[in-house]
Parts: sequence; C-alpha cells; structure tokens
Amino acid sequence: MWIAASCLAFPLCLASTPSYALSEIQRQDLPSPVTPPANNDNTAPGTTLPMPDPPGTKPSDNGQPADTDKSEPETPSGSGGVTSPRADPDAPPPAVVYDLDKLPEPVKRMHGLIIDACKTGDIEKLRSLIGSGDSMTQLSLGDIDGDPITFLKGLSGDGDGQEILAILEEVLSAGYVHVDTGTPQELYVWPYFFALPLDKLDPRQRVELFKLVTASDYDDMKQFGAYIFYRVGITPTGQWLFFVAGD
Repeated sequence: MWIAASCLAFPLCLASTPSYALSEIQRQDLPSPVTPPANNDNTAPGTTLPMPDPPGTKPSDNGQPADTDKSEPETPSGSGGVTSPRADPDAPPPAVVYDLDKLPEPVKRMHGLIIDACKTGDIEKLRSLIGSGDSMTQLSLGDIDGDPITFLKGLSGDGDGQEILAILEEVLSAGYVHVDTGTPQELYVWPYFFALPLDKLDPRQRVELFKLVTASDYDDMKQFGAYIFYRVGITPTGQWLFFVAGD
C-alpha cells in the first residue's frame, strides 16, 4: 500500500538578538530549498535561503511545478510573485514617493484606514479591512488556518497584536513605489525597499531602513540580495492585497 507524502513548510526568520524587538516577529513557514543535482554548476555557493514557487503554482505528477492557470493574470517574468521583492540591480530604480496626495483616491483611503486602525492599538480594527474569502488580504506566503486576526496575534511578539500593528504602521509610514504600471499586476507597495537594491541605498535611505530592521537583518538581506521584511501592497482600486514577510 502506497502512502502519500506531504511537505511541510519551515519558517524563514531574519537573524536577530533579544534586544531587537522589531526583528523578533515570527515569520511564516516556508518550503525548504530543494537540493540541486550534483552536476548543476549554476548554484551559487553559500545560498541557504529557500526560493518557493510563486503562490498558486501546483506541482505536476512528475514533481515539477505545473503551469499556473492561464485565466489568472500572469506574474511579471522573474518577479517570483506579486509579493516578492522586485529589486533588479541592472534596471533603473523606480521613483520613491512620499507624497500621499499622489496616490489614487482609493489607495489613499485604504492607506489611511489601515494607519488609523494601527493607531487604535486594537488589532480587531483590521478585520473589516482584511476582508474574507477570495478578496482577503494575503497575510502569509503560504496558507493560513483559521481566523486571520488570530494568525496576526500569533505573529506578534506580545501576543495581543500591538507589535504587529507597530510594524504595519511603520511600514506604511515609509516611502512607496508604484510598480507594474498599466498591467494587471499594478501595485502601490510600501516600503520602497521592496523595489530597490539594498547595496545601492544611500545613507539617508539606510536610516529609514533601520526604522524597520536591525543592522544584522540588513546584512542578512544584503547577502540574500533583497529586502524581505514586511511589506504592504495595495491595488489601484484600493484593495489591500498583501501584508507579508519572507520570500
């Protein structure tokens, strides 16, 4: 009798020490990296961070990821999914914007509603903004079981959600980028580090980054090649698409 095997996801956590409160947040479990064949000469030495398949990709019978449903909007080539970092060292960096008045009204409204909810200190205030069903805000790179607010409380180091609210507010207080303009994947994303190579940040930008992560986290992310702490995506129509960390 054959027994079907299933794969569990394991957490991707940024390096931290007990004194670094913003970095002690628990990350969602992610798949372990697949060991490449011995004759693969293209693997970068020392690479340890897993690179999961884009959300929605289903494995085929031969063990390789099957093509995603073509009825869904296609993810831009090389992005790894709309939630994944977009930093491309060879491409001109996108404009970093701080002026919220330049946002489309639906985006500006959702941004303000999330900020206001964070300031209350009551994580339940996010429930109506997160929504439910197919339109629910993505809170993890993998599936979550149960109630989304309970899930967020589990991520928060204090257990009541105040830490995760503080991180969410700080993320939305940073500059933002407008990516994939004119495509089905068009998004407004906070913080702007999502789309900038970390090794090209100037001193002022690094100060802004250190409001979110520690110097140790920064070093780890530079080795990885992109910002992989929490980020928020809002569609031009004002849908809060995701609030996730990791890659």
